[in-house]
Amino acid sequence: MTATLDGTRTGERAPLSVQSFSTISNVLEIPSLIKLQLDSFDWFKREGLRELLNELSPIQDFTSTKMDLIFGEYEFREPKHSQEECRERDMTFSAPLFVDVELRIKDSGEIKEQRLFFGDFPLMTDRGTFIINGAERVVVSQLVRSPGVYYTVETDAQSGQRLANAKLIPSRGAWLEFETSAKRILSVKIDRKRKLPVSVLIRTIDEPGLLPGDHDNPAFAKFFAAQKRLDEEGTAAAEKARDAARRECEKVLGTDDRVLAFFEGVDIEGDLAYLTATLGRREGGRNNDPCENKHEALLELYRKIRPGDPPTHENARSLVNQLFFNPRRYDLGRVGRHKLNKRLALADATDQRWLRPIDLIELTRELINVNLNRSGTDDIDHLGNRRVRAVGELIQQQFRIGLVRMERVVRERMTITDPAEATPSALINIRPVVAAMKEFFGGSQLSQFMDQTNPLAELTHKRRLSALGPGGLSRDRAGFDVRDVHQSHYGRICPIETPEGPNIGLIGSLATYGRLNDFGFIETPYRRVISEMASDDPKLVGQEIREDVADVEGNVVAAAGTVVDKKLATSLKKAGLRVPVRAVVADEVIYLTADEEDRFVVGQANTRVGEDGRVLDERVEVRIKEEFKLVSPHEIDFLDVSPKQMVSVAASLIPFLEHD
Repeated sequence: MTATLDGTRTGERAPLSVQSFSTISNVLEIPSLIKLQLDSFDWFKREGLRELLNELSPIQDFTSTKMDLIFGEYEFREPKHSQEECRERDMTFSAPLFVDVELRIKDSGEIKEQRLFFGDFPLMTDRGTFIINGAERVVVSQLVRSPGVYYTVETDAQSGQRLANAKLIPSRGAWLEFETSAKRILSVKIDRKRKLPVSVLIRTIDEPGLLPGDHDNPAFAKFFAAQKRLDEEGTAAAEKARDAARRECEKVLGTDDRVLAFFEGVDIEGDLAYLTATLGRREGGRNNDPCENKHEALLELYRKIRPGDPPTHENARSLVNQLFFNPRRYDLGRVGRHKLNKRLALADATDQRWLRPIDLIELTRELINVNLNRSGTDDIDHLGNRRVRAVGELIQQQFRIGLVRMERVVRERMTITDPAEATPSALINIRPVVAAMKEFFGGSQLSQFMDQTNPLAELTHKRRLSALGPGGLSRDRAGFDVRDVHQSHYGRICPIETPEGPNIGLIGSLATYGRLNDFGFIETPYRRVISEMASDDPKLVGQEIREDVADVEGNVVAAAGTVVDKKLATSLKKAGLRVPVRAVVADEVIYLTADEEDRFVVGQANTRVGEDGRVLDERVEVRIKEEFKLVSPHEIDFLDVSPKQMVSVAASLIPFLEHD
């Protein structure tokens, strides 16, 4: 071998040296670019499947008297074939899924346990893809409207009056749509059925204990005592006594006085009050709300939702419970409960995923506040109200469909099978589950053949966000607003990378530093800017004081421009004062969601920062929501981490992109 000019021998490769010509230092390393896919599938294997099996357990026969089927632990075993084998032989890269199933016979108390095979489950490769029938596929993440409550306002064309509307969207279950008419009547549609006055809904959900004086009411006191006895004894006689006490209560629940009492302090417009108008009489003497108590309201609600069926009290009560208070039929989801609590300032019930009476009362109170311009509306295109359903959640949703189909078969078999001969394997048929998964990976709009043009095309495909697909938008109905670039996209969704044609704005790409939080909202990183410190903060030494610091008597302890040394820091600590310092960029990086970012002033990444972290510019260009301003450094809360953070990986590779 002969030596070359650079000192290496012929046939040897010279070590690569990377030189950056960037004027802005690299503050934060670019994260793993397929982390979204890998983490989401890992979540499904660890928690998502467990959540589903718990949700379905126990499966009971139609009479709920013969047997219970309960799902226990599960495991994914080793794949039967390697990835290379699957590619060569047109097979699916999958692992056998086994679930522990327990069958409890109620009459005899016998428990039968089996570990059952639940089919071969497609596995994600370490590159974030699936191998289905030998072809690599990518499951594209879906951008959808988050469950929760949304308030909007229309202006009445004739009167110019502000009319508020609200939509309560669950993760699964009946939608509630609230409207305000020009006559100030509040109405609600349940699952897009016929309209009825809000007061009817409020009457149906009225319960003893919702108002402060309820414990003094004799009928309610009797009900509370009967409920306590049932909790302690659990006998049929105690349940019968509780039901009798409840029927007595329903004659005094949901009265006009109670409905008005729920909105005291909010609905204070006298004769123009919204609830007074909703309860009041129409021309011709007929009430908008014909009911006088909870009993009548239950029957009225049943007539509206099931027209043609003769209403009975038990049927009506059962319908309301099924619609809103049954976790199997109505699920706000973890995200929906979080958003509802946040919007209505409810502090409790963070884990309760179905509706409570207080939720509907607070929702209506807020609707009145929006009507009276005391509260703002919600922007449905804001990324604080849109979340990402990644691969794990999409698979969970499809797996639920398969399990629900399987549950129906199990319940039918339970009814016709002799309990003594029944076993878990005889009751369970896994075909609906296997078929649901095949349907998803083979035919879903979001399961696509991976783009293998080049490594960048492959990476971009895995980071794609689509507003289309089941539960999303349709390209034919999507308007201009939902396709447009929104100020909340900054650092979260690339404003440049989107296809031309009918899908423009409906398919996007995750920004370079974007990541998902636990609720599926996109976060982006920022560096914190500190312009005030506690006097006992050890980092105070070496900082320059921004303005004079005075004690309670008005004596100046430290003058503006002074650099804090240990002696001055001790004096400030004794005085216990907050110290205004010249703006300094902290080392910590904080990830913010779009609605959190709206509360802060954010500076650009090209702001000049000294080696000691101090902001050198006298005026800094910042963003406050959608406004751009020049402000003093001490007014900034955060700085961008990189100019790349607003665009996607592919767009960031375009040289001199800012001149395009």
